[in-house]
Amino acid sequence: MLDKEKRVLVGMSGGIDSSASCIMLQEKGFEVVGVTMRTWDIPSHFSIPGQEQPDEIVEAQALAARLGIEHHVADVRKEFRQVIVQYFIDEYMRGRTPNPCVMCNPLFKERILCEWADRTGCAHIATGHYCRLEERNGLRYIVTGDDPTKDQSYFLWKLPQDILRRMMFPLGGMTKMQVREYLASKGFEAKARGGESMEICFIDKDYRDFLKEHCPDIDERIGPGWFVDEKGLKLGQHKGFAYYTIGQRKGLEIALGKPAYVLKINPAKNTVMLGDAEQLKTEYMLVEDVNAADIGELLSCPTLSVRIRYRSRPIPCQVIQLENGQLLVKFAEKASAIAPGQSAVFYDNNRVLGGGFIAFQQCLKKIAAENEEKFR
Repeated sequence: MLDKEKRVLVGMSGGIDSSASCIMLQEKGFEVVGVTMRTWDIPSHFSIPGQEQPDEIVEAQALAARLGIEHHVADVRKEFRQVIVQYFIDEYMRGRTPNPCVMCNPLFKERILCEWADRTGCAHIATGHYCRLEERNGLRYIVTGDDPTKDQSYFLWKLPQDILRRMMFPLGGMTKMQVREYLASKGFEAKARGGESMEICFIDKDYRDFLKEHCPDIDERIGPGWFVDEKGLKLGQHKGFAYYTIGQRKGLEIALGKPAYVLKINPAKNTVMLGDAEQLKTEYMLVEDVNAADIGELLSCPTLSVRIRYRSRPIPCQVIQLENGQLLVKFAEKASAIAPGQSAVFYDNNRVLGGGFIAFQQCLKKIAAENEEKFR
């Protein structure tokens, strides 16, 4: 009879991190089961002409055979296209900047891991993310990993408690270098020298080319529009708002005699507002679709900080909740390039209290002025 509590399902990508996770869990006495998701095929994923499976599956199968562990392949390409890739396209078509990795973890990968864990009799699921878990007041929180250059807590804020209670992050207390050294010490020298995976797994070129390929009528649906300044004066034509992101400076193809940055995108009017670096800065931000283990703790935390981009440093802040459920964030110092669609992740020191998506910032000055007295 299977002992579910000793069985753990590991999401295996065939790379350094998931491979090390499998070995570590085996050494701790767990019965490891591996599953590799086939999500999206691009030419760079196939090393040999005629190869039927992408490299990550081939490598995961080889590792599973060497370790003597049960391994499965989940072909989820159709669902991945419908859920994650469509979200990616839709966000750009709305004038927002998507966070596909943030959406993929709770909506897709961890959900599928849970389904396969139930199917294979595993109580736990594990991934190679560089973060840790902490129990507090009956709730489970994500905590930043010990390697600040690899910490992936930013991507996991949407994970609900029922999934977090099954999660394991074996690498959270290690640096990437330590993981490589560990793999080499276990006889996996070639694997330890492996390269990093790309940030967005389904794109191997510029996202604009990807949009054109998978939304071939994009130029008919959007078409050229106007670059404008903060007063609405036309500065020149652009190719369509979906091809630009907040904070972008390169590739604008417009000469203004000084550096210009994308300040705002208005999809309804198909305008892209340009300005200087100072105009990108703001003292406030609106956040929507909030997920928090304890929203009261987030709102009252005296040491709250927020990260508005992956790898950006957390900025000390205060937060109040508006009647419509959005959060109004006041930064202790001005933040730059607030991009609707990106994630705002809130921390109490190194503990993730929750997160949300950066909203369109309409009427921000008015909303801030009306609520200024509510901040401590």
